[in-house]
Amino acid sequence: MKMKTNKRRNLWTVTALTVLFSGLVSCGTSTPPQEETEVLVSTVSHPEWSKNASIYEVNVRQYTPEGTFNAFAEHLDRLQDLGVDILWFMPITPIGELNRKGTLGSYYSVKDYTGINPEFGTIDDFKKLVEEIHSRDMYVILDWVANHTAWDHPWTISNPEFYTLDEDGNFVPPIEDWSDVIDLNYDNKDLWEVMIGELRYWVEEVGVDGFRCDVADMVPTEFWNEAVAELEKIKPVFMLAEAEKPYLHEHAFEMAYGWSMHHLMNNIAQGKADVSVLDKYYFEDNMGNFPVGSYKMNFITNHDENSWAGTEFDRLGDAKEAFAVFTATIPGMILLYNGQEAGFDRMLEFFEKDQIDWGNYDYHGFYQTLLYLKGRNKALWNGTAGGPIERIHTSNDKAIFSFFREKDSDQVFVVLNLSDLDQEFTLDGNRYEGTYTDVFNGEVTSFEQGTSLRMKPWSYLVFEK
Repeated sequence: MKMKTNKRRNLWTVTALTVLFSGLVSCGTSTPPQEETEVLVSTVSHPEWSKNASIYEVNVRQYTPEGTFNAFAEHLDRLQDLGVDILWFMPITPIGELNRKGTLGSYYSVKDYTGINPEFGTIDDFKKLVEEIHSRDMYVILDWVANHTAWDHPWTISNPEFYTLDEDGNFVPPIEDWSDVIDLNYDNKDLWEVMIGELRYWVEEVGVDGFRCDVADMVPTEFWNEAVAELEKIKPVFMLAEAEKPYLHEHAFEMAYGWSMHHLMNNIAQGKADVSVLDKYYFEDNMGNFPVGSYKMNFITNHDENSWAGTEFDRLGDAKEAFAVFTATIPGMILLYNGQEAGFDRMLEFFEKDQIDWGNYDYHGFYQTLLYLKGRNKALWNGTAGGPIERIHTSNDKAIFSFFREKDSDQVFVVLNLSDLDQEFTLDGNRYEGTYTDVFNGEVTSFEQGTSLRMKPWSYLVFEK
């Protein structure tokens, strides 16, 4: 069997001072000795509009009773009011029928890269939807499945050489459990040319603004580098990798999944860890040494977590709001998965029709406050456009995670009780001194050195100026 390659680019060596420019400052602690560490330096040029953007994931099938583009379009004004900037659509292409899972199949079993799933409508419907989104100063990225196709994709007949074959010449899934798809072979450079052409279609003909790339680290990095270089000849594109690998962000991807942080949040909420794991992640591990300026996508849920690992209510319980605040205010871009703004608390079926119950949009105001803060306050902007995270230590750093961010004249000060107990504590240092506005209630509050606070379990305070 011919195996696919996934070559890494060479690392560039810079001093540990790079940490200061990648969004990290720890106040009140000694500075470690400077050592040479290997980190990547990104050449990616982020679209200007992404610097203060948030992202929202759309599952068209489950969004409305109709499950169509036209029905989804009725929600655009609400999403604009919510403060959403980027709409990420789960795959909208036709789904394979051979070896399909469930009744309707997985969106990630692609039968035609330039077709439209008839469940959702027509290509003209989608083009109109893209126009409507752009008219509201929002942007569109499509979920792209480059690693594998459906068993009945036309290439299986016209270009079987595009696929990985076993020793008997049979198509094979990339992973045994992914039985509804078959692996593409990127050792074949002809596949690169064709796949890039398929990507170009959506940018040139439909007007999308980028792609969320499924299992991006299972496809050779050099392919992504070449593909993005070609797409950038058309217009600036925004690329999100479903991966957490620094080397993908040297030339191709703006943003990576914040899986490491996601699991830390789950562990803290479930009593398996305390706040010290966050200090280690930020101030010892340097967020995994991602390239300077790269974005991490922060989330408490997404389509995979919701359908397979449980809702944010299941995994985070009473901590869900505190961690939502956390994802909106730490370095990176906050993701909302559809239904999150309604407090939807059920796992969605993945291969069947299973509509979201929107209720009264109970969390609309909560998330609107966070997204508007993100959009207007430079301290929270993405990558180098925002301010570093500076740890504000307290008399109880095992339960309280407090931090400060500043960019130009904008400041944000956040205090989180990440425990299931009432906490009384004192703030250390003086970095936070000043007068702020509480973003949730509008009250003006002043802080002096040595301020003491009392907070309820899983509570949060967010101040700005």
